[in-house]
Amino acid sequence: MRPLFLILLVGSASAQTDPFATLDTNRDGKVSAEEVPEALRGHFKSLDADSDGFVSRDEASRRGAPTTPAESEQIRDVDYVGNNNPRQTLDLLVPKDHATKKRPLVVFIHGGAWNSGKKEDGLPVIRAISTSGHYVTATLNYRLSQEAAWPAQIHDCKAAIRFLRGKADDYGIDAGNIGVIGISAGGHLVSMLGTCGTAKMLEGDQGPFPKESSQVQCVINFFGPTNFLSFSGDPNRPNAITALLGGPGPRLKENAKEASPVTWVTSSSAPFLTAHGTNDNLVPYTQAEEIHNALVRAGVESHLIKMQGAGHGFMSEDLNQRIRQFLDNHLRQQHGAISGEPIMIR
Repeated sequence: MRPLFLILLVGSASAQTDPFATLDTNRDGKVSAEEVPEALRGHFKSLDADSDGFVSRDEASRRGAPTTPAESEQIRDVDYVGNNNPRQTLDLLVPKDHATKKRPLVVFIHGGAWNSGKKEDGLPVIRAISTSGHYVTATLNYRLSQEAAWPAQIHDCKAAIRFLRGKADDYGIDAGNIGVIGISAGGHLVSMLGTCGTAKMLEGDQGPFPKESSQVQCVINFFGPTNFLSFSGDPNRPNAITALLGGPGPRLKENAKEASPVTWVTSSSAPFLTAHGTNDNLVPYTQAEEIHNALVRAGVESHLIKMQGAGHGFMSEDLNQRIRQFLDNHLRQQHGAISGEPIMIR
């Protein structure tokens, strides 16, 4: 698996699984910063070797050798609710032999301040994970805050997990081993999935599989907010968090508590790996400490990786190796040690 930012910019062997082509939306043979998901732009300049404002395929390939992907089938725009709403769809990468072999599932949830972003932002990430051949992977849309306020977003994410469990036989999924990865706002949502799995009030009634569980077996949280009571901005001024929570008003504090992953931490919460930059000026590093400390107090496995000097987005081969081991530990029972040492980002 390549570093999470780097995989967005390094091409692979076939057009069907080509992260570079996925990002090159205007098909001009180069990728601009605007074509990269906002949460992952922090290291664009380090890849732009000639400083012309674009990353060419050659520049991308110099920073990492492409891997040969395991053969898989991409299934697009699966309606996981049944409402014909594009914001309630997901894409999958399913190994070609899924009919005869079940694999764990890894689901990516995009960021974008709950008011932007799309499932396609996660395609390069799930393609990189799927190259090992060990996982079925998926990336999903959810309703944004301008369409529906909280708790619509967690209702959708839970509906997607229930749907994928309900369709496990169709997609070759080992329904007992599901992990989730999220960036920024997506980090918040995967943290909710990992902590409120048994909270019936947050299940919602979306989708065709209400009796399936929405619990997940492990969480990878990249710089997601975890406590809106300590991080919400000015409650009297519009911002992305108050928009998510339904706007200023008498229920804002109650909604903030309900939407905070730290609220729901119990001894049955999923294991976490959280990576967060110490110089993040959008989501403070203390948000990572809050969820980590709450999990440790509850007796839950939690790995907090301090990305020393990093902002809201980073890349690291060291981190990437820890992520791979964490997934293998909890989804494939291939156990190994995970270092908790900080990682320096220059």
